[in-house]
Amino acid sequence: MTDTCDILISGGGIAGLTAAAAFGTAGFKVICVDPTPPVTDGAAQGADLRSTAMLQPARVLLERAGLWDTLAPFAAPLQVMRIIDSGGAEAEPRVTREFDASEISDAPFGWNFPNWLLRREILARLAQLENVDFRAGISTTQLFTRTNTAKVTLSDGTRVQTQLVIAADGRTSPMRAASGIGIHTQRYGQKALVFAVTHPIPHENVSTEIHRTGGPFTLVPLPDHNGLPCSAVVWMDDGRLAQERLEMDASAFEEAASLRSCHHFGPLTLVSHRQAWPIITQHAERLSAERVALIAEAAHVMPPIGAQGLNMSLNDIATLLDLAQDRSEGLGDAAMLEAYHKARYGDITLRVRGIDLLNRASQASSTLARDARAAGLNALYGAPPVRKMLMQMGLGMR
Repeated sequence: MTDTCDILISGGGIAGLTAAAAFGTAGFKVICVDPTPPVTDGAAQGADLRSTAMLQPARVLLERAGLWDTLAPFAAPLQVMRIIDSGGAEAEPRVTREFDASEISDAPFGWNFPNWLLRREILARLAQLENVDFRAGISTTQLFTRTNTAKVTLSDGTRVQTQLVIAADGRTSPMRAASGIGIHTQRYGQKALVFAVTHPIPHENVSTEIHRTGGPFTLVPLPDHNGLPCSAVVWMDDGRLAQERLEMDASAFEEAASLRSCHHFGPLTLVSHRQAWPIITQHAERLSAERVALIAEAAHVMPPIGAQGLNMSLNDIATLLDLAQDRSEGLGDAAMLEAYHKARYGDITLRVRGIDLLNRASQASSTLARDARAAGLNALYGAPPVRKMLMQMGLGMR
């Protein structure tokens, strides 16, 4: 059996689903496959408890994909990003600095959403698009390309003939491997614990990143939970320590998390199960091959600092969509894919290196290194032009 489409998307994570919605809304015939059926209930086993901050530029793509109006009621605005250094002798704040979106824009830095909810709403959008076929429980297994077409074999035996293959199939991307594209990987020995908490002190739509050692402890605003302020937490630390905390009973874990948060929002109460994710930096040597474009974690993986990961993925999609619409007669040809590589590779390389440096600074354990980190935060905040430039770069406005 052979199916045909304009675009085959390998991978149905948030990036792959968003790409399907964006290209489908633009009128392309899309098939999107993913081996794991998506979990769209936050309380269900296997739900992705991480949250994603969609930064300002992401809203434009979400609007183009017909998603923003549906997602907006669930958005938690990110008006202020607060950075706290607690690297002194005691686990308490010694430097606190706030970066306010009003310095550079009339809009918030972005809007935060639980990942499981994003999947639910994007899938609802795909169900409205007759030209999009999402196939859960199915993966890509083989790739054969020529200058004018690609043929992909799926795990159910189906063959798909398409003009463009978009690899959104994660850090171990089978389509990237089939295309012969190499990767560079950096490991840190860290894991990130992700979970949700309630706390007595309101977050007031402030994203708070607390640095001590091992990696940042980040609280990102979520809508209230049972009438109490709620935040999504990403706690990065040495892998062994993270694993030990994953196995703690709930009360001991809440005590440890509250201490690591410097009790900034008061005692933290766990309202979700916990998950652990390994922290790596990885980027592909190229973003394209014959009839194939890499996006999202198939192209780049970074530590969860500065909300860069998925927002870079959405920039990948927006760039590819612009090129596809400009070249309706040459969809997926060599010129289009070379233009995509050139448009995205420099920005990705710069951001990967920047986040790598920030993560190494956040791991600092010696007193001297922690003091240097605090001094650097003070210096950056104290120079208004530099502060504004960093905020604009973080949003992708530069």
